[in-house]
Amino acid sequence: MNISQQGAAARPRARGTERSLARRAELIAIGRRLFAHTSYDALSMDDIARQAHVAKGLIYYYFHSKRGYYLAIVQDSVADLVTNAASGTDLPQRDRVDRTIDGYLRYAEQNQAAYRTIVSGGVGFDAEVHAIRDGVREAIVATIAEGAYGRTDIGPLARMGLLAWVCSVEGATLHWIGRPELSRATMCELLVKTLGGALRAVEEMDPAYPAPAPARRDA
Repeated sequence: MNISQQGAAARPRARGTERSLARRAELIAIGRRLFAHTSYDALSMDDIARQAHVAKGLIYYYFHSKRGYYLAIVQDSVADLVTNAASGTDLPQRDRVDRTIDGYLRYAEQNQAAYRTIVSGGVGFDAEVHAIRDGVREAIVATIAEGAYGRTDIGPLARMGLLAWVCSVEGATLHWIGRPELSRATMCELLVKTLGGALRAVEEMDPAYPAPAPARRDA
């Protein structure tokens, strides 16, 4: 077989791969809508297949199990959150923080069931869900560190200060989506102000990490 014949043989396979990836992405998009406000246990595979208008075997073909399907959905939706957190590097510090926190709250608001799963770590100890949660935490900590200190390789005290703030945000956000007594704008402003307090506390304990101007009381 010459080179041109090899290329001709490879093209159908490539097109098949593209179709397969597109089909998988379509199923994930459908799943994101289904699980946005519905818990994992509330939907059976029969329910999912019926509402998605696909054969149940197709879901098993791409994801092997209901859990595999759900984890793929959570990972895909979280990727949007992480991408949003890492974007906007050209914005001023305060604007970037506002954008990151508002995007975080929007995600939690629009994907409540998935958000609860991520933050709570799933049923019992689910190592894969914990890894997803830890990845989100690391992305937010890195984003704040980059904006506050101009780098992500920060010392243990500064990192713990930011991580403590992120964990408090998770708890507050869980409560907020369950009882949305505050608007998203008010919630965002509150979390930005508490971040300022965390950054000032870090500076007080380790002057090597001065709080940025927007976090100072006299700013």
